[in-house]
Amino acid sequence: MDRRRLIVTGLAAFTPAGALAQTDPNRFPEDQPAPPPPPPAAGQGAAPPSYAPTPQPAPTFSADELTHRVSDFMGVTAETAGSIIEKTFKDNGRPTGYIAGEEGSGAFFVGLRYGKGLLYMKGRPTQRVYWQGPSIGWDFGGNGSRVFTLCYNLQYPDAIYQRFPGVDGSAYFIGGLGVNYQRAEDITLAPIRAGVGLRLGANIGYLAYSRGRNLIPL
Repeated sequence: MDRRRLIVTGLAAFTPAGALAQTDPNRFPEDQPAPPPPPPAAGQGAAPPSYAPTPQPAPTFSADELTHRVSDFMGVTAETAGSIIEKTFKDNGRPTGYIAGEEGSGAFFVGLRYGKGLLYMKGRPTQRVYWQGPSIGWDFGGNGSRVFTLCYNLQYPDAIYQRFPGVDGSAYFIGGLGVNYQRAEDITLAPIRAGVGLRLGANIGYLAYSRGRNLIPL
C-alpha cells in the first residue's frame, strides 16, 4: 500500500494540477521566481542630469578687417591705420567689438568730453552708445573728432554700459593717430582719435558709457 501511494503521489506532481499547486504562492512561496528589481532611484545608478552648455566666447575681429574699417572711417591711409592697429593688437590681442562714433571735448585744466556712436559685434545687433566724462590735468583746448574704439574681452553688448577709467601712461601717437587705454574689470577699450581730436595735454579721468545722453558727466 505504501508503494502504491508513493507512485500516485509522484504522478500527481507532473500533472497540470500538480504544477499549479507547486506554483501556488500560498503553498510554496519559497519556489516563486524573484520579482524584478525596482528602477534605480535618483543618484543611485540613474543617468546623470544634463548641464547647460558653456557660453562660447564672443567672436573676434582680425587685423585686416579693422585696418580697412579704421582707414575708411578715420579718412587715413591703410598704412597709418595698420600701424595703430598693430600696436593695439600687440598690447591686447584681437578685439571682440568696436565703436565707430564722434565726440566733442574741451578743457581748461578741468575738461569734459561727450560722444556718441554705434557698437558693432559679430552675431549681435548694432547698439547705440553714448559716453561722457570729466578729466583734470595740464590740459587746454577744445575739439571735435571721429573716434574708433576697439573693445577687448567685451562678451556681450550690455557690458559696455559702465565707467571706464583711463590707464596711466597708455597714450600713443602713431602717424597722426592717437590711442589710449581705458579699463574696467577685465574689459579694455582703446579709443583711436585723429589729428585735432588728440587735444594736447596730460590729464586723468574716466568715461561713462550709457544707453542715453547724460548732460552731467559723472
